[in-house]
Amino acid sequence: MSRYALRLLSLASALGLWQALTSLNVDLWLRFSQFPTVADVARAFAARLSGPDYWTDLTDSLTRILTGFLLAAVLGVATGVLVARSRLAEDLLGPVLEVIRPVPAIALVPVAILLFPSNEQGIVFITCTAAFFPVLVSTRHAVRALTPVWEEAVLTMGGGRWRILGSVVLPGALPGVFGGLSVGIGVSWICVISAEMISGQYGVGYRTWQDYTVVDYPGVFVGMATIGVLGWLTSTAVELLGRRLTRWLPRTAYAPAVRTPRPRRPARLTGAGQPTPAAPPARPGGARPEEARDEHLV
Repeated sequence: MSRYALRLLSLASALGLWQALTSLNVDLWLRFSQFPTVADVARAFAARLSGPDYWTDLTDSLTRILTGFLLAAVLGVATGVLVARSRLAEDLLGPVLEVIRPVPAIALVPVAILLFPSNEQGIVFITCTAAFFPVLVSTRHAVRALTPVWEEAVLTMGGGRWRILGSVVLPGALPGVFGGLSVGIGVSWICVISAEMISGQYGVGYRTWQDYTVVDYPGVFVGMATIGVLGWLTSTAVELLGRRLTRWLPRTAYAPAVRTPRPRRPARLTGAGQPTPAAPPARPGGARPEEARDEHLV
């Protein structure tokens, strides 16, 4: 509960600072006098909630994000595994993907307008492209980082390629995959808002751009706050899903564990009167630490 209280305090402090700087018209170097206050944005947000357009824009943006992101997740994971496991696929697809990857997804808006018959399909295409490459790169690196001992163990027990894929490759690469998904959902929000500003008809990005053109700055900040909250909620959902599917992984605690010093045993005297180091303590079952380590490796 203290952690949640600290987070709420951090958010409240940021809002309080914003309100103080804008209400006092502070103009040191940054011109906060041009900004709307928190109260102005709150009133605009309350007015938006009472109208139907806000919920329509919210539904349209979420539909575009979820559709494009799910397509990117499936295609990115499949392509990443294929490129990482097959030299032929890497030689055929690798150069094309590496040439397209640096191109910003928002630069594909003219391509989407020319290719797809409707703006809706073009926006989904841009969203999918934006999330595809982070998922692809993270999956590729995660699969290549897997230790070959696991694969050799499955082969020793008679497993084939599909068994290796389902028992070793996909479970072992899940942490890296969800890292790419977390990055991809954030990039998807950036690009879908930009695409809606250019070629959309409804959506949070489209409404934010319309407010800017009519100089409704509180409405612009309402759109920005909505985008931030939606991005945070979707990123949190992806992270929680990743934690759920990788609950077998060890988790690092925030507080470091306190190690208590082990009492030293007195040295024993040999026949010549020279002390000899005491034998290391035996583990349960009578095994020495070296034997326990070797047994663990086996």
